[in-house]
Amino acid sequence: MDRTLEALYGSGGGDGHGGGTVAGRGGGHQGTASGARSGGLGGSAPQVARWLGDIRTYFPTSVVQVMQRDAIDRLGLSALLLEPEMLEAVEADVHLVGTLLSLNKAMPETTKNTARAVVRKVVEDLEKRLATRTRATLTGALDRSARISRPRHRDIDWDRTIRANLKNYLPEHRTVVPERLIGYGRAARGVKKDVVLCVDQSGSMAASVVYASVFGAVLASMRSLATRLVVFDTSVVDLTDELDDPVDVLFGTQLGGGTDINRALAYCQSKIARPADTVVVLISDLYEGGIREEMLGRVAAMKASGVQFVTLLALSDEGAPSYDREHAAALAALGAPAFACTPDLFPEVMAAAIERRQLPIPDMMIHQ
Repeated sequence: MDRTLEALYGSGGGDGHGGGTVAGRGGGHQGTASGARSGGLGGSAPQVARWLGDIRTYFPTSVVQVMQRDAIDRLGLSALLLEPEMLEAVEADVHLVGTLLSLNKAMPETTKNTARAVVRKVVEDLEKRLATRTRATLTGALDRSARISRPRHRDIDWDRTIRANLKNYLPEHRTVVPERLIGYGRAARGVKKDVVLCVDQSGSMAASVVYASVFGAVLASMRSLATRLVVFDTSVVDLTDELDDPVDVLFGTQLGGGTDINRALAYCQSKIARPADTVVVLISDLYEGGIREEMLGRVAAMKASGVQFVTLLALSDEGAPSYDREHAAALAALGAPAFACTPDLFPEVMAAAIERRQLPIPDMMIHQ
């Protein structure tokens, strides 16, 4: 176990800051605390694969995933992920998928099938975790959003009915006279709401791209929603036709590059046919390389037309990334507060947007 840890973190002479052999970063120098040391992972795929097997023996999955990320980040091992034997040894998680997607264009054919298998495993695990609750939450929201004004007794929404009739409160009788009844709508066939997911595919948004692809596939499986998935950097790609398989969606992305939010929003805006029944979710760190004034103008125009516009700085378990605070403040002033959203919270956020009620944003997650 000691040798396994030292290969990654080094003994550092007891100061905790040593480093093993660095592969692929700065020409492959060796960081040592005292001079000669034979530890480290080196640049050999078989050697690293054995090390990955060792850490899975000694540590639980959550720790293995952290150590893998450290090995990739600290020791520059990304290139070794292009080797099939490496991919077969790693513990698959969202971060690994992001790394593989960033290497997609450089990936040899001999590795692509293994890479797709790794990505599919992560996607299937995420779908098991998120799909059922997402469908249940949004189905309820869609039913509640279809209000009727002359409901049968069992269909009365008592909370909304009471609030709508508070002006008719009789204090002497401690009674509200319900002049107007509000009821839950019965589930109806056909599309009730349109959802547009507009996702920034810059390198810092890798985890968000993974989760957005999974959620996009889940939403697309609901017949009462018409879901569109758009990814962008300086160009815009509509991946809606791939939503039946989120793995195809992910391999259709291209992480990295610049950002033109304005161009992406212009495309999304052109696809909106029913503004009052449309939810647009922009997932971006808001670093805009396009025309800022036009971007903000498009958001304002969409909201004025009745679109529910949601801005997520990230869709991941890691909180808000570095983001453009000036743009976040400008969007908040337009009534589209920017905040980081966890995958577990996302169904509630979408339900609130569908029902046109206040978004469930924890204070610590909203742009101040």
